[in-house]
Amino acid sequence: MPLEHARTAAATVPTAPLEHARLTGSPQLADVATGTAVLGTGSRGDGLRAVQGALMDMGFALYGGADGRYGPDTARALRNFQVHAASAGFPGVRTSGVLDAVTLRALDALAPATGSRGQTRALPSPFYAGQPVRVVIALREHRTFLFDPEGRLLDIFPNAVGTAATPTHPGLKVVRAKLDQVATENAGARLWNDRHVFGARLLDLSWVDGHRSGEELHGTSAPALLGGDVSHGCIRHANEDILVLHDALAVGDRIAVVETLQDANLGVPVTVG
Repeated sequence: MPLEHARTAAATVPTAPLEHARLTGSPQLADVATGTAVLGTGSRGDGLRAVQGALMDMGFALYGGADGRYGPDTARALRNFQVHAASAGFPGVRTSGVLDAVTLRALDALAPATGSRGQTRALPSPFYAGQPVRVVIALREHRTFLFDPEGRLLDIFPNAVGTAATPTHPGLKVVRAKLDQVATENAGARLWNDRHVFGARLLDLSWVDGHRSGEELHGTSAPALLGGDVSHGCIRHANEDILVLHDALAVGDRIAVVETLQDANLGVPVTVG
């Protein structure tokens, strides 16, 4: 039986209507919001399509796009969103990968307006240990936040990060070098015998003290794996996104890598003098 027909304890679920324009007007989502249904395996419909679109606009990876069908990509995107929501003031959210009432309420509060990208609140600070950063990478959410030099959010992109055996290490890093397409392809051929493994661009990272990190921001030849823990420590992005990051960043720009946006190092700048 599809999970959308599963019953929950309605008495513990808020019954107020959804407020976000992109989520209202769907009987399917109204049932989820009141706790009378959840969307999971076997679910499909326009309500689910609206949720998928909201997740994609928030920078969560959904390789299959907003097709209105629940599958592994949707489950992964929901889990990544639930990691974020649980640390963003929605303690009832669990990383189940299904759309239940508390997850939908969190999305209702955080999703951007229709036709916009980003999110309405619970964004990271563009400062790490008092130093301004251009990028914040949230490992457990599998998202990359790009800021302009004045600290304004420009966009959020999905990423893929290291496995448990070959993790991406949290901390403050800087862009050490920028490789164009030819240099990126040459690096792929030299290191992996695959010109396309690093995608369209590569940004080499070092630790802020100058020591090499062995990690890079780069594109990917396997976009279906975005949103997961699959790399040897590098942070992969869709090729169209790494082009934006490559153009926006300069050698010496700081990159903050955190497990979640609750990292104690993220915060306001230190006042000097």
